Amino acid sequence: MLPSDRDAYLAFFRAAEALKDTLRSGHTAGGRPESTAEHCWRLCLMAVTLADELPEIDLRRLLELLVLHDLGEAVGGDIPAPLQGPEKTTAERADFARLIDPLPARIAARLMARWDEYNAAATPEARLAKGLDRLETVLQHVQGANPPGFDYAFNLGYGRTHTDAHPVTAALRAPVDEETARLAAS
Repeated sequence: MLPSDRDAYLAFFRAAEALKDTLRSGHTAGGRPESTAEHCWRLCLMAVTLADELPEIDLRRLLELLVLHDLGEAVGGDIPAPLQGPEKTTAERADFARLIDPLPARIAARLMARWDEYNAAATPEARLAKGLDRLETVLQHVQGANPPGFDYAFNLGYGRTHTDAHPVTAALRAPVDEETARLAAS
């Protein structure tokens, strides 16, 4: 490894650390705000655990998509789903590009290609990644100790097209939706 590449990798890893402090709108079961890094960790855990249920999926590609999909939030922060507009993807892509800019060009290009693949839902892995992302979010919302007035009803429709697109995410979502409906009604 060239010293310049080593320094570029370290600069990127240091900048990416900000994702640990990027907070989301959901809360953990202990009642503290969840970080985007924690969200991404559980997504990867879900993919690894479900691998036997997903024989048609390239697990490495799926994990790359899951690790990278929210990394731009290390720069610009998280926007809760109910507040997201069409400009979110454009802004997050620019933030992601700024974050990966120090990396060697070939590495930055590979990471950007994965980020774009996820956002375009261009492959079976990207479509599954989007479904897992939405599933993890609604699961966290029913599992978390959210503040009073939390809008559980929003989750009943959130990401439905993505979670319904694969039988595994659809099967896992059904009981989570039952919990969500109970919380929304209370």
